Amino acid sequence: MADRWAAPKTFLIADVRGDASFTQERGDEAAATLTMSFTRITEEVVATTDGSVLEFHGDEALAVFESPRAAIRAAVQLQTAYVSEDAAPMPVGIGLDIGESVRVGEGYRGAALNLAARLCGVAGPGEILATSEVAHLAGHVDDVSIESRGEMTFKNVADPVRVLRIVPVGEDPSMAFRVLGKATAPIRIVLADDSVLFREGVARVLTDAGFVITGRASDAQELLAIVEREGPDLVITDIRMPPTHTTEGLEAARRIRAAHPSVGVLVLSQYVESRHAVKLLQETPERVGYLLKDRVSDIGEFVDTVRRIARGGSAIDPDVVAQLLRRGERSGIDGLTDREREIIGLMAEGRSNQAICEQLFLSPKTVETHVGSIFSKLGLLPGADDHRRVLAVLTYLREA
Repeated sequence: MADRWAAPKTFLIADVRGDASFTQERGDEAAATLTMSFTRITEEVVATTDGSVLEFHGDEALAVFESPRAAIRAAVQLQTAYVSEDAAPMPVGIGLDIGESVRVGEGYRGAALNLAARLCGVAGPGEILATSEVAHLAGHVDDVSIESRGEMTFKNVADPVRVLRIVPVGEDPSMAFRVLGKATAPIRIVLADDSVLFREGVARVLTDAGFVITGRASDAQELLAIVEREGPDLVITDIRMPPTHTTEGLEAARRIRAAHPSVGVLVLSQYVESRHAVKLLQETPERVGYLLKDRVSDIGEFVDTVRRIARGGSAIDPDVVAQLLRRGERSGIDGLTDREREIIGLMAEGRSNQAICEQLFLSPKTVETHVGSIFSKLGLLPGADDHRRVLAVLTYLREA
Protein backbone atom coordinates (compact mmCIF):
# COMPACT_ATOMS: atom_id res chain seq x y z
CA MET A 1 0.00 0.00 0.00
CA ALA A 2 2.83 2.38 0.86
CA ASP A 3 4.19 2.35 -2.70
CA ARG A 4 0.97 3.98 -3.91
CA TRP A 5 1.88 7.17 -2.07
CA ALA A 6 3.62 9.71 -4.26
CA ALA A 7 6.23 12.27 -3.22
CA PRO A 8 4.79 15.76 -2.65
CA LYS A 9 3.44 17.20 -5.88
CA THR A 10 1.89 20.51 -6.81
CA PHE A 11 -1.63 20.37 -8.22
CA LEU A 12 -3.09 23.04 -10.49
CA ILE A 13 -6.80 23.24 -11.20
CA ALA A 14 -8.13 25.72 -13.77
CA ASP A 15 -11.82 26.34 -14.43
CA VAL A 16 -13.59 28.57 -16.96
CA ARG A 17 -15.95 30.99 -15.23
CA GLY A 18 -19.45 31.58 -16.58
CA ASP A 19 -19.43 28.63 -19.00
CA ALA A 20 -23.15 27.95 -18.55
CA SER A 21 -24.17 31.57 -19.17
CA PHE A 22 -21.74 31.72 -22.11
CA THR A 23 -23.46 28.71 -23.69
CA GLN A 24 -26.87 30.23 -23.08
CA GLU A 25 -25.89 33.58 -24.61
CA ARG A 26 -23.61 32.45 -27.47
CA GLY A 27 -24.88 28.96 -28.31
CA ASP A 28 -23.45 25.43 -28.36
CA GLU A 29 -21.06 26.01 -31.27
CA ALA A 30 -19.40 29.00 -29.61
CA ALA A 31 -19.21 27.07 -26.33
CA ALA A 32 -17.52 24.14 -28.10
CA THR A 33 -14.98 26.54 -29.61
CA LEU A 34 -14.32 28.01 -26.16
CA THR A 35 -13.74 24.53 -24.71
CA MET A 36 -11.37 23.59 -27.53
CA SER A 37 -9.38 26.81 -27.04
CA PHE A 38 -9.20 26.21 -23.28
CA THR A 39 -8.00 22.64 -23.84
CA ARG A 40 -5.42 23.66 -26.45
CA ILE A 41 -3.94 26.49 -24.38
CA THR A 42 -3.81 24.38 -21.21
CA GLU A 43 -2.10 21.43 -22.90
CA GLU A 44 0.47 23.63 -24.67
CA VAL A 45 1.45 25.67 -21.61
CA VAL A 46 1.56 22.75 -19.16
CA ALA A 47 3.72 20.74 -21.57
CA THR A 48 6.26 23.57 -21.85
CA THR A 49 6.49 24.05 -18.07
CA ASP A 50 7.37 20.47 -17.11
CA GLY A 51 3.89 19.52 -15.98
CA SER A 52 1.32 16.91 -16.96
CA VAL A 53 -2.38 17.38 -17.61
CA LEU A 54 -4.17 14.56 -15.80
CA GLU A 55 -7.67 15.19 -17.04
CA PHE A 56 -10.21 17.62 -18.46
CA HIS A 57 -13.73 17.67 -17.08
CA GLY A 58 -15.77 19.97 -19.29
CA ASP A 59 -14.20 23.41 -18.88
CA GLU A 60 -12.06 22.34 -15.90
CA ALA A 61 -8.49 21.06 -16.08
CA LEU A 62 -6.31 19.23 -13.55
CA ALA A 63 -2.53 19.29 -13.94
CA VAL A 64 0.33 18.06 -11.74
CA PHE A 65 3.91 19.34 -11.34
CA GLU A 66 6.96 17.97 -9.60
CA SER A 67 8.07 21.52 -8.73
CA PRO A 68 5.94 24.25 -7.09
CA ARG A 69 8.00 26.85 -8.96
CA ALA A 70 7.10 25.21 -12.27
CA ALA A 71 3.43 25.18 -11.24
CA ILE A 72 3.50 28.91 -10.46
CA ARG A 73 5.17 29.71 -13.78
CA ALA A 74 2.59 27.56 -15.57
CA ALA A 75 -0.30 29.30 -13.80
CA VAL A 76 1.04 32.73 -14.76
CA GLN A 77 1.62 31.71 -18.38
CA LEU A 78 -1.83 30.14 -18.53
CA GLN A 79 -3.61 33.26 -17.31
CA THR A 80 -1.61 35.41 -19.73
CA ALA A 81 -2.56 33.10 -22.58
CA TYR A 82 -6.21 32.86 -21.54
CA VAL A 83 -6.69 36.64 -21.54
CA SER A 84 -4.76 36.99 -24.82
CA GLU A 85 -7.03 34.58 -26.69
CA ASP A 86 -7.93 36.01 -30.11
CA ALA A 87 -11.71 35.57 -29.81
CA ALA A 88 -12.03 37.20 -26.36
CA PRO A 89 -10.31 37.07 -22.97
CA MET A 90 -11.16 33.74 -21.37
CA PRO A 91 -12.32 34.07 -17.71
CA VAL A 92 -10.49 31.33 -15.81
CA GLY A 93 -9.80 30.86 -12.11
CA ILE A 94 -6.77 28.83 -10.97
CA GLY A 95 -5.99 27.13 -7.65
CA LEU A 96 -2.65 25.65 -6.48
CA ASP A 97 -1.64 23.45 -3.55
CA ILE A 98 1.19 21.07 -2.75
CA GLY A 99 1.29 17.87 -0.73
CA GLU A 100 1.47 14.11 -0.69
CA SER A 101 -1.08 12.16 -2.69
CA VAL A 102 -2.03 8.59 -3.44
CA ARG A 103 -1.79 7.25 -6.96
CA VAL A 104 -5.12 5.91 -8.28
CA GLY A 105 -4.93 4.54 -11.82
CA GLU A 106 -3.70 7.35 -14.06
CA GLY A 107 -4.54 10.04 -11.51
CA TYR A 108 -4.10 11.07 -7.87
CA ARG A 109 -6.21 11.54 -4.78
CA GLY A 110 -5.28 13.55 -1.73
CA ALA A 111 -5.88 16.61 0.42
CA ALA A 112 -3.65 18.83 -1.75
CA LEU A 113 -5.71 18.11 -4.85
CA ASN A 114 -8.95 18.83 -2.98
CA LEU A 115 -7.63 22.10 -1.55
CA ALA A 116 -6.45 23.20 -4.99
CA ALA A 117 -10.04 22.65 -6.17
CA ARG A 118 -11.38 24.77 -3.30
CA LEU A 119 -8.98 27.59 -4.13
CA CYS A 120 -9.96 27.37 -7.78
CA GLY A 121 -13.59 27.78 -6.75
CA VAL A 122 -12.76 30.93 -4.78
CA ALA A 123 -10.52 32.47 -7.47
CA GLY A 124 -12.09 35.12 -9.68
CA PRO A 125 -11.59 35.39 -13.46
CA GLY A 126 -7.91 35.90 -14.24
CA GLU A 127 -6.83 35.12 -10.66
CA ILE A 128 -4.35 32.58 -9.28
CA LEU A 129 -4.79 31.55 -5.64
CA ALA A 130 -2.29 29.33 -3.83
CA THR A 131 -1.58 28.11 -0.33
CA SER A 132 1.32 29.70 1.51
CA GLU A 133 3.12 26.33 1.35
CA VAL A 134 3.30 26.55 -2.45
CA ALA A 135 4.85 30.01 -2.35
CA HIS A 136 7.24 29.10 0.49
CA LEU A 137 8.58 25.97 -1.21
CA ALA A 138 8.83 27.69 -4.58
CA GLY A 139 10.97 30.49 -3.19
CA HIS A 140 11.57 33.56 -5.32
CA VAL A 141 10.00 33.43 -8.77
CA ASP A 142 11.04 36.11 -11.25
CA ASP A 143 8.38 38.54 -12.50
CA VAL A 144 5.81 37.38 -9.94
CA SER A 145 4.42 39.24 -6.92
CA ILE A 146 2.53 37.77 -3.98
CA GLU A 147 -0.54 39.30 -2.31
CA SER A 148 -2.10 37.99 0.91
CA ARG A 149 -5.80 37.13 0.79
CA GLY A 150 -5.83 36.33 4.51
CA GLU A 151 -7.01 33.11 6.13
CA MET A 152 -9.93 31.10 4.77
CA THR A 153 -11.75 28.10 6.17
CA PHE A 154 -12.71 25.18 3.94
CA LYS A 155 -14.89 22.15 4.39
CA ASN A 156 -13.08 19.06 5.74
CA VAL A 157 -9.95 21.14 6.44
CA ALA A 158 -9.30 21.32 10.19
CA ASP A 159 -7.37 24.60 10.33
CA PRO A 160 -7.76 27.93 8.51
CA VAL A 161 -5.69 28.13 5.32
CA ARG A 162 -3.45 31.09 4.58
CA VAL A 163 -4.25 32.01 0.99
CA LEU A 164 -2.01 34.01 -1.34
CA ARG A 165 -2.79 35.60 -4.67
CA ILE A 166 -0.09 35.23 -7.32
CA VAL A 167 0.13 38.15 -9.73
CA PRO A 168 2.48 38.56 -12.71
CA VAL A 169 4.56 41.73 -12.49
CA GLY A 170 3.24 44.20 -15.04
CA GLU A 171 -0.29 43.58 -16.29
CA ASP A 172 -2.66 41.75 -13.95
CA PRO A 173 -4.78 39.28 -16.03
CA SER A 174 -7.80 39.80 -13.76
CA MET A 175 -7.98 43.45 -14.86
CA ALA A 176 -9.18 42.26 -18.29
CA PHE A 177 -12.50 41.31 -16.69
CA ARG A 178 -13.16 44.54 -14.84
CA VAL A 179 -13.83 46.54 -17.97
CA LEU A 180 -15.83 44.04 -20.01
CA GLY A 181 -19.53 43.42 -20.33
CA LYS A 182 -21.80 41.39 -18.10
CA ALA A 183 -20.80 38.03 -19.58
CA THR A 184 -17.29 38.23 -18.16
CA ALA A 185 -17.59 40.94 -15.52
CA PRO A 186 -17.54 40.04 -11.80
CA ILE A 187 -20.82 38.65 -10.51
CA ARG A 188 -23.05 41.42 -9.14
CA ILE A 189 -24.89 40.59 -5.91
CA VAL A 190 -27.62 42.18 -3.76
CA LEU A 191 -27.65 41.14 -0.09
CA ALA A 192 -30.72 41.15 2.18
CA ASP A 193 -30.64 40.47 5.92
CA ASP A 194 -31.93 42.51 8.86
CA SER A 195 -28.79 41.69 10.86
CA VAL A 196 -26.24 44.35 9.92
CA LEU A 197 -23.33 42.36 11.33
CA PHE A 198 -24.20 39.20 9.40
CA ARG A 199 -24.95 41.12 6.20
CA GLU A 200 -21.68 43.04 6.29
CA GLY A 201 -19.74 39.90 7.14
CA VAL A 202 -21.12 38.14 4.06
CA ALA A 203 -20.40 41.26 2.00
CA ARG A 204 -16.77 41.20 3.11
CA VAL A 205 -16.38 37.50 2.26
CA LEU A 206 -17.86 37.98 -1.20
CA THR A 207 -15.93 41.17 -1.95
CA ASP A 208 -12.65 39.47 -1.03
CA ALA A 209 -13.57 36.65 -3.43
CA GLY A 210 -14.01 39.06 -6.35
CA PHE A 211 -17.78 39.60 -6.34
CA VAL A 212 -19.36 43.06 -6.52
CA ILE A 213 -22.02 44.03 -3.96
CA THR A 214 -24.45 46.35 -5.73
CA GLY A 215 -27.01 46.73 -2.94
CA ARG A 216 -27.87 45.92 0.68
CA ALA A 217 -31.39 45.56 2.07
CA SER A 218 -32.78 45.10 5.57
CA ASP A 219 -36.30 44.01 4.58
CA ALA A 220 -38.14 42.38 1.68
CA GLN A 221 -39.64 45.55 0.21
CA GLU A 222 -36.26 47.26 0.11
CA LEU A 223 -34.80 44.14 -1.52
CA LEU A 224 -37.42 44.15 -4.31
CA ALA A 225 -36.83 47.82 -4.97
CA ILE A 226 -33.03 47.39 -5.22
CA VAL A 227 -33.39 44.42 -7.59
CA GLU A 228 -35.62 46.49 -9.88
CA ARG A 229 -33.10 49.33 -9.84
CA GLU A 230 -29.80 47.43 -10.06
CA GLY A 231 -30.63 44.28 -12.08
CA PRO A 232 -28.05 42.09 -10.26
CA ASP A 233 -26.83 38.65 -11.29
CA LEU A 234 -27.68 37.12 -7.92
CA VAL A 235 -29.68 37.86 -4.77
CA ILE A 236 -28.74 36.43 -1.36
CA THR A 237 -31.54 36.80 1.19
CA ASP A 238 -32.49 35.59 4.64
CA ILE A 239 -35.71 33.55 4.66
CA ARG A 240 -37.08 35.40 7.72
CA MET A 241 -37.33 39.17 7.29
CA PRO A 242 -39.21 42.06 8.93
CA PRO A 243 -41.90 42.80 9.80
CA THR A 244 -43.15 39.32 10.85
CA HIS A 245 -39.86 37.41 10.56
CA THR A 246 -41.62 34.43 8.98
CA THR A 247 -41.22 33.94 5.21
CA GLU A 248 -40.90 37.47 3.80
CA GLY A 249 -37.48 36.71 2.32
CA LEU A 250 -38.72 33.50 0.71
CA GLU A 251 -41.72 35.25 -0.83
CA ALA A 252 -39.46 38.02 -2.14
CA ALA A 253 -37.18 35.37 -3.67
CA ARG A 254 -40.14 33.76 -5.45
CA ARG A 255 -41.30 37.14 -6.79
CA ILE A 256 -37.80 37.93 -8.04
CA ARG A 257 -37.50 34.60 -9.84
CA ALA A 258 -40.93 35.07 -11.45
CA ALA A 259 -40.21 38.61 -12.63
CA HIS A 260 -36.49 38.22 -13.38
CA PRO A 261 -35.65 34.62 -14.46
CA SER A 262 -32.03 35.55 -15.22
CA VAL A 263 -31.42 36.65 -11.61
CA GLY A 264 -30.20 33.83 -9.37
CA VAL A 265 -31.47 33.52 -5.80
CA LEU A 266 -29.70 32.03 -2.78
CA VAL A 267 -31.93 31.79 0.30
CA LEU A 268 -30.27 31.55 3.73
CA SER A 269 -31.95 30.12 6.81
CA GLN A 270 -31.07 29.78 10.47
CA TYR A 271 -32.89 26.44 10.66
CA VAL A 272 -33.45 23.35 8.51
CA GLU A 273 -36.79 23.98 6.80
CA SER A 274 -36.83 21.40 4.03
CA ARG A 275 -40.33 22.23 2.79
CA HIS A 276 -39.15 25.72 1.80
CA ALA A 277 -36.10 24.35 0.01
CA VAL A 278 -38.15 21.79 -1.91
CA LYS A 279 -40.84 24.31 -2.88
CA LEU A 280 -38.36 26.90 -4.12
CA LEU A 281 -36.35 24.41 -6.18
CA GLN A 282 -39.45 22.78 -7.66
CA GLU A 283 -40.80 26.12 -8.85
CA THR A 284 -37.58 27.35 -10.48
CA PRO A 285 -34.79 24.73 -10.46
CA GLU A 286 -32.16 26.81 -12.27
CA ARG A 287 -30.18 29.54 -10.49
CA VAL A 288 -31.63 28.68 -7.07
CA GLY A 289 -30.01 27.68 -3.79
CA TYR A 290 -30.93 27.09 -0.16
CA LEU A 291 -28.23 27.09 2.55
CA LEU A 292 -28.08 27.25 6.31
CA LYS A 293 -26.40 30.37 7.63
CA ASP A 294 -23.77 28.27 9.39
CA ARG A 295 -22.54 27.23 5.93
CA VAL A 296 -21.21 30.75 5.34
CA SER A 297 -18.38 30.08 7.81
CA ASP A 298 -16.92 27.59 5.30
CA ILE A 299 -15.76 30.35 2.98
CA GLY A 300 -14.47 28.18 0.16
CA GLU A 301 -17.63 26.08 0.03
CA PHE A 302 -19.88 29.14 0.28
CA VAL A 303 -18.11 31.04 -2.48
CA ASP A 304 -18.14 27.96 -4.70
CA THR A 305 -21.91 27.62 -4.16
CA VAL A 306 -22.51 31.29 -4.98
CA ARG A 307 -20.60 30.92 -8.25
CA ARG A 308 -22.43 27.71 -9.10
CA ILE A 309 -25.86 29.31 -8.64
CA ALA A 310 -24.87 32.42 -10.58
CA ARG A 311 -23.80 30.16 -13.47
CA GLY A 312 -27.24 28.56 -13.63
CA GLY A 313 -26.86 25.68 -11.18
CA SER A 314 -28.73 24.79 -8.01
CA ALA A 315 -27.70 23.85 -4.47
CA ILE A 316 -29.47 22.47 -1.42
CA ASP A 317 -27.78 22.50 2.00
CA PRO A 318 -26.29 19.12 3.00
CA ASP A 319 -28.23 19.17 6.29
CA VAL A 320 -31.51 19.50 4.38
CA VAL A 321 -30.50 16.60 2.13
CA ALA A 322 -29.60 14.53 5.20
CA GLN A 323 -33.02 15.21 6.73
CA LEU A 324 -34.74 14.10 3.53
CA LEU A 325 -32.68 10.90 3.46
CA ARG A 326 -33.71 10.08 7.04
CA ARG A 327 -37.37 10.03 6.04
CA GLY A 328 -37.05 6.51 4.70
CA GLU A 329 -38.04 4.79 1.47
CA ARG A 330 -40.06 6.73 -1.10
CA SER A 331 -41.92 5.43 -4.14
CA GLY A 332 -40.13 6.34 -7.34
CA ILE A 333 -36.63 6.25 -5.88
CA ASP A 334 -36.77 3.13 -3.72
CA GLY A 335 -35.12 1.21 -6.56
CA LEU A 336 -31.88 3.15 -6.08
CA THR A 337 -28.99 1.44 -4.31
CA ASP A 338 -27.47 2.97 -1.18
CA ARG A 339 -24.56 4.32 -3.22
CA GLU A 340 -26.93 5.81 -5.82
CA ARG A 341 -28.96 7.47 -3.06
CA GLU A 342 -25.73 8.88 -1.66
CA ILE A 343 -24.78 10.24 -5.08
CA ILE A 344 -28.19 11.78 -5.82
CA GLY A 345 -27.99 13.42 -2.39
CA LEU A 346 -24.72 15.06 -3.44
CA MET A 347 -26.31 16.02 -6.77
CA ALA A 348 -29.03 17.79 -4.77
CA GLU A 349 -26.31 19.82 -3.10
CA GLY A 350 -25.23 20.97 -6.57
CA ARG A 351 -22.09 18.81 -6.77
CA SER A 352 -20.53 18.10 -10.14
CA ASN A 353 -19.33 14.60 -11.02
CA GLN A 354 -15.76 15.66 -10.24
CA ALA A 355 -16.79 16.98 -6.81
CA ILE A 356 -18.61 13.70 -6.12
CA CYS A 357 -15.43 11.80 -7.07
CA GLU A 358 -13.47 13.78 -4.49
CA GLN A 359 -16.13 13.47 -1.80
CA LEU A 360 -16.62 9.70 -2.13
CA PHE A 361 -13.11 8.76 -3.36
CA LEU A 362 -14.50 7.18 -6.52
CA SER A 363 -13.13 7.26 -10.05
CA PRO A 364 -14.84 9.51 -12.64
CA LYS A 365 -15.92 6.44 -14.62
CA THR A 366 -17.56 4.89 -11.53
CA VAL A 367 -19.47 8.09 -10.76
CA GLU A 368 -20.58 8.43 -14.38
CA THR A 369 -21.85 4.83 -14.28
CA HIS A 370 -23.84 5.48 -11.09
CA VAL A 371 -25.29 8.74 -12.45
CA GLY A 372 -26.31 6.97 -15.66
CA SER A 373 -27.99 4.26 -13.60
CA ILE A 374 -29.88 6.90 -11.61
CA PHE A 375 -31.15 8.53 -14.81
CA SER A 376 -32.25 5.14 -16.12
CA LYS A 377 -34.06 4.07 -12.93
CA LEU A 378 -35.88 7.42 -12.73
CA GLY A 379 -36.96 7.09 -16.35
CA LEU A 380 -35.08 10.17 -17.58
CA LEU A 381 -34.51 9.83 -21.31
CA PRO A 382 -31.15 10.76 -22.89
CA GLY A 383 -30.65 14.50 -23.24
CA ALA A 384 -28.54 17.31 -21.83
CA ASP A 385 -26.91 15.98 -18.65
CA ASP A 386 -27.36 19.29 -16.79
CA HIS A 387 -31.12 19.15 -17.51
CA ARG A 388 -31.37 15.50 -16.44
CA ARG A 389 -29.48 16.24 -13.22
CA VAL A 390 -32.07 18.88 -12.29
CA LEU A 391 -34.94 16.51 -13.17
CA ALA A 392 -33.36 13.73 -11.11
CA VAL A 393 -32.99 16.01 -8.09
CA LEU A 394 -36.57 17.24 -8.46
CA THR A 395 -37.83 13.65 -8.58
CA TYR A 396 -35.83 12.91 -5.45
CA LEU A 397 -37.18 15.96 -3.60
CA ARG A 398 -40.79 15.45 -4.68
CA GLU A 399 -40.72 11.96 -3.18
CA ALA A 400 -39.37 13.30 0.15
